[in-house]
Amino acid sequence: MIPLDALAETLKLLSDKTRLTILALLKEKEMCVCDIVEILQMTQPNVSQHLRKLKIGGLVNETRRSQWIYYSLNVHDKPYLQGILDQLPSMREQIDAVKAESCN
Repeated sequence: MIPLDALAETLKLLSDKTRLTILALLKEKEMCVCDIVEILQMTQPNVSQHLRKLKIGGLVNETRRSQWIYYSLNVHDKPYLQGILDQLPSMREQIDAVKAESCN
């Protein structure tokens, strides 16, 4: 069972709408910061700060591929988060819209 302090810290991370939106995006697929910035219409430093907090909290992984950093969910060992993730809305439409714009 997860210690109460750790659970409280995780839930604090999830109390921010932007971080919940980022998790909803990453639930759909692994993404780079530039795509998240475009979808959220926020500055890159702001998005990076939220991703840093999620990474420190153990909720996301980062993988470097040449100059790009890609983020993915890291919740396989956190079954207590599955109910929250299941309630997040699909972000597929927003992701597809960004893809369509970048192809034009």
